[in-house]
Amino acid sequence: MTLNFVVIALGLLALLWSADQFVEGAAAIARSVGMSPLLIGMTIVSVGTSAPEILVSLMAALTGSGELAVGNALGSNIANIGLVLGITLLISPIVVGRTTAFIDLPILLGVIVLCGISLADAVLSLVDASLLTGALLLYLIRIGSHLRRPDPNDTPATMPEMPMMRAVGVFSMGLVVLITSSRALVWAAVNIAEGFGVSELVIGLTIVAFGTSLPELAASAVSAIRGHADIAIGAVVGSNMFNLLIVLALPGFFETLHLSISDIQRDLGTVLATTVALTLFIWLGWRRDVGHARLGRRAGCLFLAMFVFYYIWLFYYVPQV
Repeated sequence: MTLNFVVIALGLLALLWSADQFVEGAAAIARSVGMSPLLIGMTIVSVGTSAPEILVSLMAALTGSGELAVGNALGSNIANIGLVLGITLLISPIVVGRTTAFIDLPILLGVIVLCGISLADAVLSLVDASLLTGALLLYLIRIGSHLRRPDPNDTPATMPEMPMMRAVGVFSMGLVVLITSSRALVWAAVNIAEGFGVSELVIGLTIVAFGTSLPELAASAVSAIRGHADIAIGAVVGSNMFNLLIVLALPGFFETLHLSISDIQRDLGTVLATTVALTLFIWLGWRRDVGHARLGRRAGCLFLAMFVFYYIWLFYYVPQV
């Protein structure tokens, strides 16, 4: 048990260090290749920080534990807005530009509705997985279009300068340590939870989902502290998109997965509620005179409250061993 606590302490230190390197490298790459921080947050950062979810989903699907993959995808989405964005906003406000407000968030809401339609029969099949993957291809086309015609309003005035090779090296090293340290934290936390007699189901819905969201939390918090707000919001929105279109879809390619209607309503319903709350905060706070919305501590407190309420509901709803 002592080893597990040591791993958690060292893992947290490694997580904080690697997040700083990861964000610094990502911001430097954005400057070097002319990409906006928003776009690099929605592509490189979101895919990188979604790697734990993708790996967990793939391993779960290969071992016949598809429900774990579905729970991880939905639980991570809830954590990304409720916990990751909530804590980030308590650290520093985020300015949200037009691209996120009126293109990417509506697309994310549409993807959630698509997931609801696909899972309405409580079955995740090959057809459902293919449909979600098709939507992923359309989303990637949309990102490519943004890359060809970037919105200058999404690029802040100051970005770190760093030679391209060094930026890629710093980014890659940060990503590897970020994923490794988050995996170590999950391993130790699961061991501790099992030592205290917590059921595997609750571990999967809480610790695994929380652990795979640690890279997003670290990267987004450090992004906000360093003033790269577009990377933070882009990473959360992009990660949620990939979670639904890759992580959720993966089990359907290996087996026809039968789920619980009540679980889908609870978890996907919470994903929808948190995303709607984020969208409304941005839309209602939109300022036409400056062309952006500002998310602050009030929004962060609401997102954290929704996250806590979901977990209270989860622990009440799910039977213990």
